Amino acid sequence: MAAGGPLLGNSDTIDLQQQVARLQALLEASRLVHSTIHESDVLEQVLRICVRELEMSGAAFPEAGLSYGDVFTSGAALKAFPLEDRSGQRMAELVVAPPGGRDLTLYESDFLEGLALQAAVALENARNHKRNVEFARLQQDLEAARKIQRSLLPQSLPQIPGYSLAFRSVACYEVGGDYLDIVEQPDGSLLMAVADVAGKGLPSAIISMSFRAAFRGMAATRPPLDELAARMNQHHWTEGEEARRRYVTAIFLRLDPRLGEIEVVNAGHNPGFLLAPGAAPRQFEAAGTPLGLLPGMEYAAERAAFAPGSRLLFYTDGLTEAFRGNEEFGAERLLNEFCTCQSGKADGILEALWAAVAGFSADGPQGDDMTALALCRCSPPETPA
Repeated sequence: MAAGGPLLGNSDTIDLQQQVARLQALLEASRLVHSTIHESDVLEQVLRICVRELEMSGAAFPEAGLSYGDVFTSGAALKAFPLEDRSGQRMAELVVAPPGGRDLTLYESDFLEGLALQAAVALENARNHKRNVEFARLQQDLEAARKIQRSLLPQSLPQIPGYSLAFRSVACYEVGGDYLDIVEQPDGSLLMAVADVAGKGLPSAIISMSFRAAFRGMAATRPPLDELAARMNQHHWTEGEEARRRYVTAIFLRLDPRLGEIEVVNAGHNPGFLLAPGAAPRQFEAAGTPLGLLPGMEYAAERAAFAPGSRLLFYTDGLTEAFRGNEEFGAERLLNEFCTCQSGKADGILEALWAAVAGFSADGPQGDDMTALALCRCSPPETPA
């Protein structure tokens, strides 16, 4: 025995060389299975390694419908190696057929266990990559949908002498089911709508786009406001069962700025608020069911003077259903904020209301789409005494 330690015999040297060769082969196999980010390519690479490098008669991933070589030959002694993810859930199972139906050698069994471990990591990475790509594509589609939906809101507001008009709409998600529109009529009146599709997100956004097309088409024929609501209801009902599940609450307004008069129809929506000088606040309550909920519905219109100094607010329930813990902002608090707001301009009123809601909820996460329209008629300038 040498002073530096025991000498290796010939058999030990061969054994060490075999271990080094096995490790090198496993490293090369690992490099191959990690060389792709596509699930099917990972599995096919594993099968080729089993047959070409390890000289199995065949190998397969039965659940994926992939095989290589003679796997299911009659009498073959098949061996299975599961591929599990990091949480221990089985993703696939590698089945190999040793040549001649014999058992696997210890070397082959160790190699295949190591290959299965590496293949499992590569397979999970490939699936995660696929999910990430799909998620990125979905985000791109949603961002495009968000821009399209924003572009369908009124891009400019009509300039009405003696009046102030503003709106604000903020979706809870990338897209939402709130709808707002302002259509100028040939006789100088304005037709306005604030609507809310049941639910949130992309399905409601699709319904809101269909609602917009129908509203714009019907507005062009200039029907009476109650008839417009009835026709919108029937149109939504005939769109089919899926559309009915996402019924629409809506409040419609026709403003005659020359006469200073408004006409309102509320189809199952939150009450609209009207505040006139020297008068108690007036609420436009629902005159019928939401649109698309029941066929053949009729709606009643309310008329009111819109004298100088008057202000009006239409909104969706995202404003009133803001929460602080279990406490809801509520319609009463919204009405109070609207009545006590010092601004005489529509955009200033909306700014104050949004600030009140944000302050109440302590800037917590938005739970629903929030949309509002404010209309003011300017007070005449005071004449000097």
